[in-house]
Amino acid sequence: MNYYTSDTHFGDLRVLRLDKRPFSRMIDHDDALIRIWNETVGPDDEVWHLGDFMSAKAGDCGALLSRLNGRKHLIIGNNDTRTTTDSPGWESVQYYAELRQDGHHLILCHYAFRTWNQMSKKSINLHGHSHGRLKPLPRQFDVGVDARGLRPVTLERLLTPYGPAA
Repeated sequence: MNYYTSDTHFGDLRVLRLDKRPFSRMIDHDDALIRIWNETVGPDDEVWHLGDFMSAKAGDCGALLSRLNGRKHLIIGNNDTRTTTDSPGWESVQYYAELRQDGHHLILCHYAFRTWNQMSKKSINLHGHSHGRLKPLPRQFDVGVDARGLRPVTLERLLTPYGPAA
């Protein structure tokens, strides 16, 4: 199973204030996101994290990655430093990716695009960065935790918003 998420911002106090996440302490935020991730994602699942994984001040990225289920890929976001991108535990690290899944052409980037590759052929843009505040275009989805109930999401769930909860 493939899952998509972004903007977890582990250890970044700004999200408690700016994004009004429902936690008074960062430790509670991080523990909740880890718990929700692991309730959603199995050990053999693929997770594409579309940027802004954690604060550089939050500690050891490799240790955090080892606490999260799945094989993890990073699409680099504007807040991802070398301490994140160079950490062991990522299957791959890049700024942009194009995937095929279930007959769909997916365009993955931290940033939402106004246009994207094969848009006229019904490709799908998955992004983060906007924390649920950007009005989407058709076939464009914000997979950030603020837009998705703090949990990674499947393509099936994105394409059938009232369908399966996974």
